[in-house]
Amino acid sequence: MRTVTVVGASLAGLYAARELRAQGFDGHLVIVGEEPHPPYDRPPLSKDFLTGRVGEESPALYDVEETRELDAEWLLGVRARGLDTRNRTVLLEDGRAVRGDGVVIATGARARRLPGPHLMGVHTLRTLDDARDLRADLLRGPQRVVVIGGGFIGAETASSCVALGHDVTVVEAAPLPLLPQLGHELAAVCAELQRRGGARLLTGVGVANLLGTPRTDSDAPGSGHPRVTGVALADGRTLPADIVVVGIGAVPNTGWLSGSATAVRDGVLCDDGCVTALPQIVAVGDVARVGGSRAEHWTSATAQPRVAVRNLLAGRTVERADPLPYFWSDQYGSRIQFAGRRREGDRVRIVEGLPQDGRFLACYERDGATTAVLALDMPRPFTKIRRELARAEAPVPALSPLPALGAVGGS
Repeated sequence: MRTVTVVGASLAGLYAARELRAQGFDGHLVIVGEEPHPPYDRPPLSKDFLTGRVGEESPALYDVEETRELDAEWLLGVRARGLDTRNRTVLLEDGRAVRGDGVVIATGARARRLPGPHLMGVHTLRTLDDARDLRADLLRGPQRVVVIGGGFIGAETASSCVALGHDVTVVEAAPLPLLPQLGHELAAVCAELQRRGGARLLTGVGVANLLGTPRTDSDAPGSGHPRVTGVALADGRTLPADIVVVGIGAVPNTGWLSGSATAVRDGVLCDDGCVTALPQIVAVGDVARVGGSRAEHWTSATAQPRVAVRNLLAGRTVERADPLPYFWSDQYGSRIQFAGRRREGDRVRIVEGLPQDGRFLACYERDGATTAVLALDMPRPFTKIRRELARAEAPVPALSPLPALGAVGGS
């Protein structure tokens, strides 16, 4: 391979670029990013960045020295509009075409939005620009904030809003937030964390529509959209709102692949090694459906690129990407950590501490074996069991030896 194009310049894309160099690729490396910003980390956006405790330098993922070491051509602020799979050429919206020998798809996902007209004061929180806009709105003084969606992004954002002194209500359509991930017993514990933290939590009710101030003839041309005034719930209630944050999940960014030979179904379809039906094209991060599932977690975005790049350089799948699922969330002064593979019917056992005391470690068990672990403010015992779970998983053997790296990126 003489040229590899990485499409997507966030966490997974940067890690893929790092792995290409670390694994011996010394050819031309092109990194395409839709946003104008260099790669940054998303987790701080809903926490310290949103509350103003850190500036924009904090989420940065790399520095000037690493820029030189990667020796890449950066094409930032330009969106990919298509992929010519036959020629492995990435088509850009500005008319340029980047032809390569290999392509890494790392275009991530975008925030899911509510239908209806745009209203000022309604935000999603996915990008650095989203966080900038929301922070500016929140710093106008105490306001009524409604967060739609009680998952991790919703809970973290609500926590930050409470810390800033706002009146916060969280609306969750499911009976409990995080019910599919944690199961009823421990999802109820995490829901109580939100209530104790100072937010009102409404569960089991959906949103009918958002309410806004009507435009008047006195509005100056170009003065902007109407501003949100409330949230109409499906049960007939109305919540007054000065700011609304929509945290109802994300949609993988695969639209630019329409018309290409790359198979897409809620993400780019890959085998267990992040390889598409074409071995010269791999996918990593939030956009990748690896072995039948798509994981929107920080650890997946950092773990998959090593395996994906290895398989890309080999020209075939020689290793599977199957890291133990792990995610965490910081909210209301506490840290929730989860690792493992919980399934319906797993039994929950409290191993240490008590949920009512705000510190505990719980294990999910099936057939006498631990399948997953959840901790609230117990990082050390959690890490111990997480490591045991990782060791207990079957090793991932290489299917065949790799070619010599000297043949990669050279002649």
